[in-house]
Amino acid sequence: MCKDHRTAPISEKERRLFDYIERLTMAPSTVRQEDVNVLSAAGWSDAAVFDAVTVCSLFAFFNRWIDGTGVPDVPKGLYEERLERFGDFGYAPS
Repeated sequence: MCKDHRTAPISEKERRLFDYIERLTMAPSTVRQEDVNVLSAAGWSDAAVFDAVTVCSLFAFFNRWIDGTGVPDVPKGLYEERLERFGDFGYAPS
């Protein structure tokens, strides 16, 4: 399992996107046009950046909503059990 996008076996293009998403998550008020320019130079389209920002924002919203409303976490080991039982199909339908 990879815990750090900086050492993950991904392309430099993907690494730049994860750098941006990390900054957007950890210090959103510091994001500037220059950060988007880096993504454009790496080959990301405006539409792709928009999608990435949207996904990042929705995860932030839902995490805060879940924490704020007291929705309980799934039981420990549930994801590992599902992975073992069904395999890793990602988000694609099987």
